[in-house]
This record gives sequence, structure tokens and C-alpha cells, in this order.
Amino acid sequence: MARAAYAPTTDVATAGAPTEAGPATDLDRLMNLLAQRKHGHVSFVEKHFLAVLDRPVESSGELLYDAPDRLEKRTLKPKPETLILEHGVITAHRGRHTYVLNLSDYPQIVPLIDSIRATLAGDRSSLERIFKVTLDGDLEHWQLLLAPSAPTVAKTVRQIHIEGARDVIHSVEIQQADGDRSLLTIGPEVAQ
Repeated sequence: MARAAYAPTTDVATAGAPTEAGPATDLDRLMNLLAQRKHGHVSFVEKHFLAVLDRPVESSGELLYDAPDRLEKRTLKPKPETLILEHGVITAHRGRHTYVLNLSDYPQIVPLIDSIRATLAGDRSSLERIFKVTLDGDLEHWQLLLAPSAPTVAKTVRQIHIEGARDVIHSVEIQQADGDRSLLTIGPEVAQ
């Protein structure tokens, strides 16, 4: 999740053409690298491109990740807001208000959240339960394309495109079935 230097412990194999998930050793190596990262604290810029608007809606702030499944999104601009995902529950803090959502009550957003959470955790089997996973590139610059494998997911999500290098995710683009899309660009580590 962060753009930190990483010393490789295995040889880097290059994937020439995209490989579908299955016996692809490059995908296994990538998942293993991602699984080794237990914490991240980075900046982000997110743009939502909606058909009903002339310009994208932009927000920025910080993302925090703690393995295996805690995600926190601190939006600083345009308005402060904190979203925390932990153990299948989303807690949202907006101003003086706090909202708690159980993900089991909102099955339409679970694939979006699981795609990011499973990628961060290097959990290939969780990704493949929901998506057809295609890897392009090599470990120094990779791209994952996640296409829904279940018709219920395809009603909401057309595809998810994740780019990164080694154990660092640089961007997540979600293309929705209705034509809207969002692009999350992940910046450098936040100094603590």
C-alpha cells in the first residue's frame, strides 16, 4: 500500500502476456509479496466520475491498513470523514455523527471492499471466489484485472483494475456496470 523500498527475497520472473489465475507462478509470487506487508499508512486522491456530473468529484486524505482486514480511510478534503472497516463492519464518522453498517446488510458493496482487502492481504483464494483474476506485467510493474465471475456481482461492477509494483499498490480503478467509475491514486507513506 505504501511506496516504500523493498528488498526482493526471490528472483523476479517476467510475465510476457497476461496470465489467467490458475497455475500462474507470477500471480502466486505477487500475492506472497502483498501478504508480507502487515501495515501501511499512505496518502490518497480519489476521483469519482459520475454520468450525472460534468466534472469528477475529488477527495483526498490518508489510508491506513493493518493486516489482516482493518482498513481506515481518513478523508481530509473536501470535508473531514473517517471510514473504518474491521471484522465486516463499517463505521463512518462525519462531523458529530457516527454510522455503523454491517456489510452483510449491503451485499452489493462487499465485492468492492473484498477486492481491495483481499489484494492487500495477498489472499488469492478470496479474490478468485468473486472475480476472474488476470495478471499482466512483472513484479516490478504489475496490473491485476478483476472481472466479476458471478452475475450478481456483474450487476454492480464491470471490472476492477489494480496497478502496483512489488508489494505496493499505486492505483485502484473501479468501473461500475452503470458506466460510472472511480479512480483511487495512492501516494507515498505518511510521515508519523
